[in-house]
Parts: sequence; C-alpha cells; structure tokens
Amino acid sequence: MADPTPVITDLCAESDELDLLVAELSAEQWALATPAPGWTVAHQIAHLAWTDHSSLLAVTDPKAFAREVEKALAAPGDFVDEGAEEGAAKPPGRLLAYWRAGREDLAEALRAAPSTARFPWYGPPMSTASMATARLMETWAHGLDVADALGVTRPPSDRIRHIVRLGVRTRDFSFGVHGTTPPFEEFRVELTSPSGEAWAYGPEDASQRVTGPALDFCLLVTQRAHRDDLALDATGPDADRWLDIAQAFAGPPGSGRPPKKGIR
Repeated sequence: MADPTPVITDLCAESDELDLLVAELSAEQWALATPAPGWTVAHQIAHLAWTDHSSLLAVTDPKAFAREVEKALAAPGDFVDEGAEEGAAKPPGRLLAYWRAGREDLAEALRAAPSTARFPWYGPPMSTASMATARLMETWAHGLDVADALGVTRPPSDRIRHIVRLGVRTRDFSFGVHGTTPPFEEFRVELTSPSGEAWAYGPEDASQRVTGPALDFCLLVTQRAHRDDLALDATGPDADRWLDIAQAFAGPPGSGRPPKKGIR
C-alpha cells in the first residue's frame, strides 16, 4: 500500500462514528460491562486512547517509544490492561477529551510521515499504512464491544476492506503464534463487501479457499465472534484450520468469543 491516505481517512471516519456513540453517554453507561471480561465502555475507549498515544510516540519519537517498551516489558503484570485501567479511572469527560486529542494528533502525524517510513512497535516495525490499518482495526473491533454493551447495532461499511486485507496478510502469523508452520501454498479468499462488491485475494486456482461475507471475516480475524456463528466456508484442511485460529492483532493467541447460535 504505497499511499496511506485512504486508510488514514477511513481511520478518522471510523473514530468519528464511534465518538458519536459515546459522546453523550451518562456516567452509568460509561460503566456498562462489554463482552471483554472485566472491561467497561470506559476501558474500551481508554484502551484506544492509550494505544493511540503509544502509536503517536512511535511515529514522532522512536527513542522515547523504545524506552517505554523497555519499561513495559520489565514491569510485572499486563501493561495493556493496566493502561486501560488507568484511563478508565478518569472522569468520562476527561477520558473523552484525551482520546479525541490523541487520535487527532496521531492522524496528523501519520499524514505528515513518509509513506516509506518504518516505525518501531511492540512487534515488528510498521509502515505508515500498516500503523493506520492497525489503529482502524482496533477502533472498529473495540467499537463493536462498545456497541454491544449499549445494545446498538452498527451497520458495517466498506471501510472494513482494510481489516480484510490485514486479516489476509496475517495468515502466516496466525499459524506461527500457534506453534505451527504456515502452509506454503497461498490461499484464495473471496468475500462480499457490505456494499455488495466482490473482494478477492490470492491465486484464482488455489486449492485452499475461504469464501463468505467480508463482515464475517473481519469478525473472525478480530475474534469478535466465534466461527460457528459466521457464514464463512473453507475448502481444504489448511484453510479450515486457519478459520479456527485466525487473528489480525499482535500478541499471543486470543481466547476469542464463545459460540452463540452456531450456523456452521
């Protein structure tokens, strides 16, 4: 992805849409439990704010970011959960302002960065487009958790194409994080976008294939829904295994969500 502008634009739109959902919440609503165990609506927004500020530091001051990584790795406990806990303790108005300022500063820094730049991260270094894509993926996924807590259904948009691309690109990571050698053969992924467009990745003649709605694929790779509740089809044993372990986010294997109704 040579030009990061489209994904940065979509990241801002995704953030603005989530902002509309939380801007007028009462203190009681900020404290509502979300599907993530132990996390309230405030924790979800605090996590996004914390990660936006970490991303901003990586983009604008790599040496300072490296020092923060060293401190995080040396400290006991889960620094991600601790960051969410600290942010969630802020009054809702302060938390909202902190999130807004951080994401706006990050978008500005990403727009100013060279498309060829590489930024340090908690995993492998990230390009400008990859950093924006990762932030969009998290904003979308944690926004779903917020919507679930509020009993709101958010209509999907074609902005999820960036998450689809990330999910396809992280196939080998998904196998590797489970201690399995990634398949040598490329997969064919054919998905239908929310607007009805056909999105396809990989060779047309691949024997290992995944098909279904793009929304369901995004729910799978962000582990916001169990595979049994999604209309995704796999052809071939390797593709079938991938749908059991797929994750587009960094870190150890996620626990995912339990099945609800099971349509597979």
